[in-house]
Amino acid sequence: MLIIGIAGGTGCGKTTVVNQIINELPREEVGVINQDSYYNDLSHLTLEERRKTNFDHPKSIDFKLLEAHLGQLKNGASIEQPVYSFLECNRTQKTIPTHPRKVMIVEGILILTNASIREMCDIKIFVHADADERLIRRLKRDVNERGWDLDETLEKYQTVIKPMHEQFIEPTKAYADIIIPNNHYNTVAVEIVRTIINDKIN
Repeated sequence: MLIIGIAGGTGCGKTTVVNQIINELPREEVGVINQDSYYNDLSHLTLEERRKTNFDHPKSIDFKLLEAHLGQLKNGASIEQPVYSFLECNRTQKTIPTHPRKVMIVEGILILTNASIREMCDIKIFVHADADERLIRRLKRDVNERGWDLDETLEKYQTVIKPMHEQFIEPTKAYADIIIPNNHYNTVAVEIVRTIINDKIN
């Protein structure tokens, strides 16, 4: 199994890059695991308390469970991937059966902050986008899709998201094997990744 870790700041376009990579690959050969599914279970907190949680800190992720699940997949066993609700700021009771594939893509802003996960990744990718672009995308997503207030999101960006990006996420660029700029010039980098994956599949 080839494990590819894809990280980058919030709103950098990781999902777009993942889709570009897997678009022309056989669906049954490639699986995706989203870091967001592995946010810690916060059922013991009220919704108001959960909304105040710092979700951009590495401690917000249940890396032990993620590592265990990746290990199981690598050993040929299926897993039940948790399902996270951004509206509830918590894991739901649902899970998604996830089966081993020749290629597993693990994506999320904090993926490369964890040494154990980095070691499990055969290829580490960092998606780069300008801070202004990332802020605009994050604002649109949080307000339109996740039910956040605009002022609330701006405050969170200034007090939590930006500092956490600078402290934890940006430095992980140093661990990346490939840095992909998220714009129309990224085709060569995406093609290189796709070629590596095709070699593994074939």
